Amino acid sequence: MAQSNLPVLSAEGGLSRYLQEIRKFPMLEPDEEFMLAKRYKEHEDPAAAQKLITSHLRLVAKIAMGYRGYGLPISEVISEGNVGLMHAVKRFEPDKGFRLATYAMWWIRAAIQEYVLRSWSLVKIGTTAAQKRLFFNLRKVKSQIAALDDGNLHPDQIKHIATTLNVTEADVVSMNQRLTGDASLNASLNAPMRADEGASEWQDWLIDDTPDQETVLGDSEEYDERMGLLKNAMSDLNEREKAIFQARRLRETPATLEELAQEYSVSRERIRQIEVRAFEKVQEAVTLAARERAAQQREEA
Repeated sequence: MAQSNLPVLSAEGGLSRYLQEIRKFPMLEPDEEFMLAKRYKEHEDPAAAQKLITSHLRLVAKIAMGYRGYGLPISEVISEGNVGLMHAVKRFEPDKGFRLATYAMWWIRAAIQEYVLRSWSLVKIGTTAAQKRLFFNLRKVKSQIAALDDGNLHPDQIKHIATTLNVTEADVVSMNQRLTGDASLNASLNAPMRADEGASEWQDWLIDDTPDQETVLGDSEEYDERMGLLKNAMSDLNEREKAIFQARRLRETPATLEELAQEYSVSRERIRQIEVRAFEKVQEAVTLAARERAAQQREEA
């Protein structure tokens, strides 16, 4: 995929110059975007890929600014996001009917989040779900209690955060010290864009109205943990129990007892009995696994 002639965020040029450069690339109309995506998909046209990438560099910068509180070089965060954008362009299916930006934002966020986790080394931060949730939600809770710009937290703030996120007060203090913002980054973001633009700042121009990554990852961590427990629990079911449980409990539109009765050539009551038995097995297995995991986390704390 073509990567030449892309603007580079360097120490010499700085953030302001990079943002000025990427604003020069025009946004694409839906029809033009579709044709470019088709051309790249079918013919691997590097010029088409280049236009798709450059027209979405502002999206990468916008998303990257949501990660400015982790003390990481903004140039690296944006670069990782650009890599995610390139992966999105490579895998984009224009015939499915949605815009590239909708598809690309998940690749961009995934690339940046992986970089954040890798850079902060979760081996040191802690590998339990609660500690990961603290890592990605601390800034959000601090903003809710008007403590986002504070250095050291007050005892009542520490207690509130610990209770809200279900972690120890010691974990809150430790994580807060790790997540001290980068002063040089804040300074560059607060710099005026141009003299003729008054008090407008780069961070004002880059405000992201989408759900913040703390919420997304905090929720996804808990979701992944629950799905892992569920998947392991379902391994105890036989094939028919598993199929009926999935059809009745896990589908967005559950199958009816009548539909399953016809499929398996049994009565509706028999399907109901199998469903209840499967649910009880899964519930017992999930409860046991959750208790074991909680005990393990207490030992590690």
